[in-house]
Amino acid sequence: MGSPARSGEPFSTTTIRGAHPLRRREYFVDTSARPRSTYQNHVLVSVLLVLAGIAVALGQFKVPSIMPAIMEQFDMDVGSASMLMSVFTLAGIFLSLPTGFLARRFGAKNMMVAAVVVMVVGTAVGTLATSAAILVLSRAVEGVALVFCGVSAPLAIRAYVAPEKVGFASGIWALWFSLGSFVGGVLTPTVFGAIGFQGTWCVMAGIALVAGGLMLLFVRPVGGGRFLESVLRPQDGAPREKMSMKGLFSRNVLLVLGGFLMFNMVLISFLSFSPTFLQGEGMDATLAGFASTLPMLVAVASSPLFGVLADKTGRLKALMVASMLVMGPCAFALLTTAGPALWAAALVMGMVGLGAPTMFLIVYPSVVENKDAMPIAMGFLVLTQSLGQFLGSSLVPAVLGAGGWAAAGAFALVLGLVGTGLLALVRLEAPAKDAVAHGEDAASTAV
Repeated sequence: MGSPARSGEPFSTTTIRGAHPLRRREYFVDTSARPRSTYQNHVLVSVLLVLAGIAVALGQFKVPSIMPAIMEQFDMDVGSASMLMSVFTLAGIFLSLPTGFLARRFGAKNMMVAAVVVMVVGTAVGTLATSAAILVLSRAVEGVALVFCGVSAPLAIRAYVAPEKVGFASGIWALWFSLGSFVGGVLTPTVFGAIGFQGTWCVMAGIALVAGGLMLLFVRPVGGGRFLESVLRPQDGAPREKMSMKGLFSRNVLLVLGGFLMFNMVLISFLSFSPTFLQGEGMDATLAGFASTLPMLVAVASSPLFGVLADKTGRLKALMVASMLVMGPCAFALLTTAGPALWAAALVMGMVGLGAPTMFLIVYPSVVENKDAMPIAMGFLVLTQSLGQFLGSSLVPAVLGAGGWAAAGAFALVLGLVGTGLLALVRLEAPAKDAVAHGEDAASTAV
């Protein structure tokens, strides 16, 4: 595989280079000569991508709010019913890296379209399910779509959006998962009560088709093709060059991935267990659910704001560390108190802590040295996210059983502080603002 983009030049996806245009197709390569007119409106691209992402995330989160009804309809016990959600984590663990290779081969937009198609297929299988086993199988198919989406959308943003607008677009995209979970929790019970299981699944498939269709029509491919990226194959007999994995495991990359792992463990700890704690303290179930998801609602404003701040100031490390710093203390409050401190912590987490996903999406590509292998690097990022959610949901119950809610809160606090420490050790190249706006590597001064 060819060498990474040269220092001082922006990079993107789905462009073509090589000795002969029919022999080689590369992603994340030199785009320094690319006319600015070839970039698309950053608001349009980010909104269309996040709508497709929300539609895919709805596939996962259409189940939790109607889980008792599904268990009754398909005669499932608690153990088998838990597979309806845990299969998504397993898909992320086992499929993130293969998806990175697929994104590199076929292009980001093609993989986003594939995500929607796979989600519709999985939902259709679920609609026709007559047993718990088939329903779980359909959820596994939907899990594949979620992984495709998580890996490919950040690549699409960097392919279609001008470098100085990537922060804003990443902030919009970072909302896909939280908005998908919120809309799924609010919409599904109403639709299910009106038209039942099969009708609900058909509605979710329809939403995915509409969102995917809009993305297909209005996000223009840059590598050839009218609606999809043109995938050129090597000529017969032309050798396939191996891709170098160099630069995927540098010190900075591992530190950012470590911080991202801690972030996801903290996030899943309060999302999964805070409602149970609050109900145990006498809070109404509806209010407890609102309190635990309030940070997600506040993040609708703060996530794009962090992206804009990153674009305008270039203080990437400061924003990343600050957002991670508040996660642990806020999670501690959400797991140990039901008073005014709870609401203050929820607001602070939403306003500051949940700016972290935006910052990870911006900072992580900047520390990956091998830009040709960026899709594979994104696979590692999604793998880390899945591992964090798996470890968080597995370890917190053990801590809770051993030491109660105070121990669970302290565990989340320590995880947040460890993540902050890891991110504080990351060395970004200055001037960061220029690096965001122009893709420059100023190796002379560290932030």
